Amino acid sequence: MASGLQRSGQANHGHTEKKDILVERGHISGSLQVTDHHTAPNHIWTTEQTNLLTFHAVDNLTLDGNGEIDGQGAIWWDCYNHKRCKTRPILLGFSLCNDLWVRRIRLKNSADKHMTLFQCNQALVDSVSITAPADSPNTDGITVASSNSTIISNCSIQSGDDCVSILSHTKNVTVTHSTCGPGHGISVGSLGKSERAKVEQIVVTNCSFVGTMNGVRIKSWQGGKGYAKGFLFASLNMTEVRYPIVIDQFYCPQGNCPTKPGGVAISDAKFIDIQGTSSEQEAIKLLCSQSVHCHGIYLSNVNLSWVKHTAPANATILNAHGTTEGMVVPRIQFSQPL
Repeated sequence: MASGLQRSGQANHGHTEKKDILVERGHISGSLQVTDHHTAPNHIWTTEQTNLLTFHAVDNLTLDGNGEIDGQGAIWWDCYNHKRCKTRPILLGFSLCNDLWVRRIRLKNSADKHMTLFQCNQALVDSVSITAPADSPNTDGITVASSNSTIISNCSIQSGDDCVSILSHTKNVTVTHSTCGPGHGISVGSLGKSERAKVEQIVVTNCSFVGTMNGVRIKSWQGGKGYAKGFLFASLNMTEVRYPIVIDQFYCPQGNCPTKPGGVAISDAKFIDIQGTSSEQEAIKLLCSQSVHCHGIYLSNVNLSWVKHTAPANATILNAHGTTEGMVVPRIQFSQPL
C-alpha cells in the first residue's frame, strides 16, 4: 500500500508496481484513510487509458481522510493542447463497487477527469474538494456512468469541465449542498452519441454555481436514441453563470455537425426556485429537435437577471412543451402542442 494510504480493518488488496495503483476484488470491513499529500509523477508516465488510483469490484469500501491527491496535470494539459497526448490518466476511478463511501479527501489538478464512478451501486461522495484551473481541458470533477443510487453532497468542485457529469445507463442520482465553479456546470450527458441513452431520476438541489459556463444542463447529440426523464433541479443559486438553465439536443462541441433526424427523448424536467444572474442575456435555452420534441418541462419561481445590464435576460425555446407557475423570469413561451 502506498505511503500515506492507511488501512483500517481487513482487506484483500493488491497493487501494481507501475505508477498507478490497483485495488481489486476485495472486501473492506473497515476503511482506507488518505492522509498526507500525494503527487503523481511529474512526467508523461503512460500512453494507456488508465487511472492513477483504481478500485475495481470492491464492496463496502470507505475512502476517507484529510489527505490530498495531486495529479500534476499541467504537463498533461500542455501535451493534450499540442495534440501530442491522445489519452490521459484519470485521477481516481471506481468500477463495480457497491456500498461505497468517499469522504473528505481532496483531489487536485488531474490530467483528465478527477473521479469516475462506473457500474457502481449505492455510492455516497461527501465533503470532497476538487480543484483545477478553469482552462484545464476535460478535468471534470465527478463523472457517474452506468450506476444506480448515487449521492454527491457537501462537495466543492472547481474544474475546467463539468463539475458533475451524469452519463447513460444511470439512475437515481442526487447532487445536493455543493458548490460548482469555475467549470461547465452540472451536466446530464452528453447522451446518444454512440449509445442508446437511458437516464432517469436525477435530482440537483441546494447547490451554488459561480462563474460557470452553464448552471444545470441536459445535453444530447443529434440523431441519438433512447431517453432521459425524471429531473428535479431545485433551490439553486446562480452567480454570473453564462447559461443558468440549458436543455440542448444539438450538442456539438466541435461545431459544424450535420443535421440529423431523431434524438434522445427528454421529458419530465422540473426547474423550481432558481435565482441569480447570467453573464449572457440568454439565460435560459431549451433547444429540442424537430423530430423528437421535449415534453413535460416545468418552471416555477425562477428569477434570473442579466448581470450588469438594465436590459432583461431572455429565453430561447425550440420544440419544447411544458408549463410555468408563479414568477418565471425571463418569460417562457413554450412551443404550441403538436
